[in-house]
Amino acid sequence: MGLEMDSMASAIGVSVPVLRFLLCFVATIPVSCMHRVVPGRLGKHAYAALSGVLLSYLSFGFSSNLHFLVPMLLGYASMVLFRSHCGILAFILGFGYLIGCHAYYMSGDAWKEGGIDATGALMVLTLKVISCAINYNDGLLKEEELRESQKKNRLIKLPSLIEYIGYCLCCGSHFAGPVYEVKDYLEWTEKKGIWTHTPSPYGATVRAILQAGICMAIYLYLVPHYPLSRFNDPLYQEWGFLKRLSYQYMSGFTARWKYYFIWSISEASMIISTLGFSGWTGSSPPKPRWDRAKNVDILGVEFAKSAAELPLMWNIQVSTWLRHYVYDRLVPKGKKAGFVQLLATQTTSAVWHGLYPGYIIFFIQSALMIEGSKVIYRWQQAIPPKKVLFKKMLVFINMAYTLLVLNCSCVGFMVLSFHETIAAYGSVYYVGTIVPIVIFLLGFIIKPARSVKSKGRKD
Repeated sequence: MGLEMDSMASAIGVSVPVLRFLLCFVATIPVSCMHRVVPGRLGKHAYAALSGVLLSYLSFGFSSNLHFLVPMLLGYASMVLFRSHCGILAFILGFGYLIGCHAYYMSGDAWKEGGIDATGALMVLTLKVISCAINYNDGLLKEEELRESQKKNRLIKLPSLIEYIGYCLCCGSHFAGPVYEVKDYLEWTEKKGIWTHTPSPYGATVRAILQAGICMAIYLYLVPHYPLSRFNDPLYQEWGFLKRLSYQYMSGFTARWKYYFIWSISEASMIISTLGFSGWTGSSPPKPRWDRAKNVDILGVEFAKSAAELPLMWNIQVSTWLRHYVYDRLVPKGKKAGFVQLLATQTTSAVWHGLYPGYIIFFIQSALMIEGSKVIYRWQQAIPPKKVLFKKMLVFINMAYTLLVLNCSCVGFMVLSFHETIAAYGSVYYVGTIVPIVIFLLGFIIKPARSVKSKGRKD
């Protein structure tokens, strides 16, 4: 078996640990399908927990489950003992333990060298633990004090331990997300709400699997042509500016297909379990929606008209989590969110990903990228309807700006180290940093008329 795995791993260009992870990851699809036939509410929770434990053991070894146990127990203890403060306690303790694991394992280096560990799964688990505790904390508040998302997700009653563990380790999203709410998990298990009668998931599952296969094929084709090691190659420095810029674009483009593959498999896993079901469309006849499982809109990312759209297209469920549990909660009552809330949210996202300078730089720069895109959008909305051509030009400029800055910035997300990130940014004269800053500052100088801007925002 070891020799067979060696040959399989070398055939697709990955290490044996990564191949073992991929096999277990793909196995979440049939394992999730079996969840539907497990009898009884208690049986389903136990199956979710035990299957998650087993797949984690096969993927990462025994120690992975010990790592998962720590934030789970800390989060549950905070809900049992300190309900009025359990949200902030779970946030601090969960992120604290995750940061400690990031510092100890430095997983980014291992991933770059073909290794794998449980830190990625721990990242997903941390968000689940925190959201569960915050929603239980929200159960103490008056309904009129809550936002709509808080009203929808708050918990009045503490989940039992087996319900909580099943939610945390349910294999449908255990390895790579998407993150979902504990209230949805409980209703799905008990076949309540929209899950009382669910449509057949097989057609949507096949679509997600086909999408995963296409994404992996594209990634395997492109990655030999655009290796990250090229950034340290003296030949790269000898290229002209445009060639270096195009290489950075293609490196970012190539890396994204790996994530598209991973999220497509997760989507298939959640859909086939029916947990990915999110209701029916308003069309006639109505069609089933599987948005709860959707973590990426591939065409939406690659052809985004604005950088502000990217959080709605990329790692969708984590972006939603960050909005509900960080961004919205930092906005004082009666005031609007601004750049401070956006920067704090992006910094939280950076720390969640890891302690590498490349992550921090990328997410801070992405906050500038989004603000710059908003400025261009405001200018676009201020153009009178008669000047259609000029308006379309600004739409094109915003799209080109988004693609340029995103693909220049995401190099830091891939190379990780401070030296390599700065060297890569410097090789294209910090275009991805300077352009957003210039546009952001111009937004204070070139301001559209108030009446036109208000109408644009309303639209």
